[in-house]
Amino acid sequence: MKEKTFLYEQVAIVAKAIANPKRLELLDYISQGEKTVDLLARQANITMKLASAHLQELKSARLVDTRREGRFIYYSIADSDLVKVLVSLRLLAEKRLTSIRDALQSYDQAPESMSTLDRKTLMEKAKAGEIIVIDVRPRDEFNSGHLPHARSIPLDELKKILSKLPKNKEIIAYCRGSYCLLSRDAVNTLRRKGYRASRLSEGISEWIASGVRLARGTEPIEN
Repeated sequence: MKEKTFLYEQVAIVAKAIANPKRLELLDYISQGEKTVDLLARQANITMKLASAHLQELKSARLVDTRREGRFIYYSIADSDLVKVLVSLRLLAEKRLTSIRDALQSYDQAPESMSTLDRKTLMEKAKAGEIIVIDVRPRDEFNSGHLPHARSIPLDELKKILSKLPKNKEIIAYCRGSYCLLSRDAVNTLRRKGYRASRLSEGISEWIASGVRLARGTEPIEN
């Protein structure tokens, strides 16, 4: 009995580490690519001190790894299986809690802007040049891993390069995951300028969890 209790106690260490909304948010950002404490604090809109405390909890549970470069410490996901757990946890919560579903519906005022393409068809059309797939996350996240045949156009740069995007092809945007609003904002911008645009309901987190092999490096904006 003591042995069984010990095992459950060890599992509970991991459960306790992720049982915090800000730590879940931080893990979502870290799953996009390694980041410094300073950047994570800014993305999560919390102080450096609080971000460091949360990250230490995650490190104690061996959920994140660190490396030092000069005076900076970079955090990364310790195991890709963690991303699968986080996505599964989110899906379970959405299934069981109507409050989440209601909140998601209020976030998405234009459900018709969602792409209906499945993953295989999406990548085939992108490879053939029939559609344009854009990654609107920050460029460092794109370089850490992105969908094959996608182009990096961070949301804050989108308006500057609109003239380089063809209007005779559908543009499909994606970002970090189902709770990320960057792709929604990108599609709204594109549609207002007369482009045919839609967005993926999934983001990088869901693709990692599904086992899709991500591409790395950069892709040109031009055709």
